[in-house]
Amino acid sequence: MTLFLNFRSQSVGGAVIDPYVLEGDGTAAPPAVTSLAWDEIGRRASGKHVLLAAHGFNVSYEDGACSMDRLGAALDLAASELFLGVLWPGDYWLPAVNYPFAGETSIDCGRRLARFCNRWLTGANAISFISHSLGARLVLEAVKGLGRPARVVCLAAGAINRDCLTAEYAAARANCGAISNLASVDDKVLKLAFPVGDALSDALHDDHTPFTPALGYRGPPAPPPSAVAPAQIPAADGYDHGDYMPPAGPGPLAQGGKWRDAVGYMARAFRGQAQTWP
Repeated sequence: MTLFLNFRSQSVGGAVIDPYVLEGDGTAAPPAVTSLAWDEIGRRASGKHVLLAAHGFNVSYEDGACSMDRLGAALDLAASELFLGVLWPGDYWLPAVNYPFAGETSIDCGRRLARFCNRWLTGANAISFISHSLGARLVLEAVKGLGRPARVVCLAAGAINRDCLTAEYAAARANCGAISNLASVDDKVLKLAFPVGDALSDALHDDHTPFTPALGYRGPPAPPPSAVAPAQIPAADGYDHGDYMPPAGPGPLAQGGKWRDAVGYMARAFRGQAQTWP
């Protein structure tokens, strides 16, 4: 049974709402989940190292629940660790049309996530985060507003400016013990679509320099900031934007898949272990 923190009012698109916790099977179609009582949330988190994982842009409620459920299982957490998959409305009925506006949505969700953590996870031993794609902005916004330092943040294929950790989200970096960043120059979405979409977004929300590469494409500028560990996937491995997270969809997962190595990297980052890949 997986825990989810749901910011969604609809299965596709829709407004952001204050989050509530769901529990159940996210791989079912539709997800077989029920709401968790508020007093139960604090009890489950008490004494645990809590890990919250946020999917990226253009992911529906059902696909997000399925992928996050599979991610939680693949991380193989210990009894002292607690996983919550973050489901947020970074999508629309017409895919990709709303990207310039999705940054505002991720910021809104990030601020609400910080408030959730500050209220309901006070008994946790530590709080850490994983993100994919535009989920990076959501997570960094949450860490910036967190009332305690995050233990670890792992950003995979971050659809956010590569200088964000020293500029827009320098405060988030300062409020985190360690940041791991996973990037690939074979990511076609971040290579081709991100510079254009980000420039359009900047016209609506002037918070950073437009037309700069994404953090998940080239990693942070050298030298990396303190406490930031950048990892550049070898070009020979051919990692595209969708290769980092478990796929959604019916049926059992295949034994292979590039995402398994990426999730292994995330698990080691979460536990502060030495990296063996890339």
